[in-house]
Amino acid sequence: MTTQVRPTDSDLWAAVAAGDESAFGLLFDRHHRAVYNHAFRLTGSWSTAEDVTQTAFLTAWRRRGDARIVDGSTLPWLLVVTTNTVRTEWRSARRWLALLRRVPPDRHTADDPADEVAARLDDERRMTRLRALVRRLPRAEREAVALCLWAGVPYPEAAAVLGVTEAAVRSRVSRARGRLARLTATEFPEGRS
Repeated sequence: MTTQVRPTDSDLWAAVAAGDESAFGLLFDRHHRAVYNHAFRLTGSWSTAEDVTQTAFLTAWRRRGDARIVDGSTLPWLLVVTTNTVRTEWRSARRWLALLRRVPPDRHTADDPADEVAARLDDERRMTRLRALVRRLPRAEREAVALCLWAGVPYPEAAAVLGVTEAAVRSRVSRARGRLARLTATEFPEGRS
């Protein structure tokens, strides 16, 4: 009876750095769900999260020589790549909206078929409200929330990725939780999110 040893992220990434596409495929299979969930939490949109996930992995492949392996895992680095991809998307969207404001509105707009998907819209509305509150946090706290609370990255790994101490990450998460609790109570006094 032979037992198959599952390669570590470090082993796979060494192969990826050498251009091994199949090793990259294994890493994708291993981490794409976590990257997608992180992208959704940052964007609040299922379809945007899919696009961001694809772009993040494409960026990871292109920057495979720059990866930072944290405690033997590529996931923290992939989550940072995802966060940066979302920021790029936001900047692009802002430029696009500024351009659209200069164009006269179309008088004949079609109904959005997504209006029929009530459950998905409800999720996206909640995430939009939550993201709006999280955006009001200082950047350091937003990053800690995105990594530790939304993506479930352990504090030591988040600290390594962010380049701060574990205590600093814990403090940022704690402050963010307190601020979010106050903001939620102020913004949604009726208790609905």
